[in-house]
Amino acid sequence: MSDSTDSTGRAYVVVGVFPGQPDRVVREAVRFAERFDAELVCAHVDQGRYAISELADGTVTSLPFDPDIPDLLQEEFDVKLLQELTEVLAGTGVPWSVRALAGDPADALAQLAGTLPATMIVVGSRRPGLRGGVHEFIAGSVAAHLAHRQGLPVVVIPLSPVAAGSALPWE
Repeated sequence: MSDSTDSTGRAYVVVGVFPGQPDRVVREAVRFAERFDAELVCAHVDQGRYAISELADGTVTSLPFDPDIPDLLQEEFDVKLLQELTEVLAGTGVPWSVRALAGDPADALAQLAGTLPATMIVVGSRRPGLRGGVHEFIAGSVAAHLAHRQGLPVVVIPLSPVAAGSALPWE
């Protein structure tokens, strides 16, 4: 058994997902899952919550950081995001599942990938526009954090490539 399969021999590809994310990220992750004969695990990280327990499959139970939000335990995946994923993944033939995570996206995705164990982690490049640039400036790039904090390959799907000679998003 290799380090990138579980006790059943199943391989996993983890993809970070969020509502409204361009479909391209998941479609590219499907291509990797097909090549590795792997299950695609679509993971959404709620940054407004923190994990209090983790199940064997990597699913977490979480609570909100904000003390004004009722202390509702949460394990469920965002319903709207699940509908988006179901549409994108329909007819692909790739086995897939979802995980609801909490906390820092890079840490949560790395933890899940290690728990499964995954072959790789797939994320999209930073969101286009000012809001994405401000978020990345404040929090840093999830892809960069992943690349420096854990040992799995990190595949970054470009969402807004710029032409050679054009200013890069952080310039």
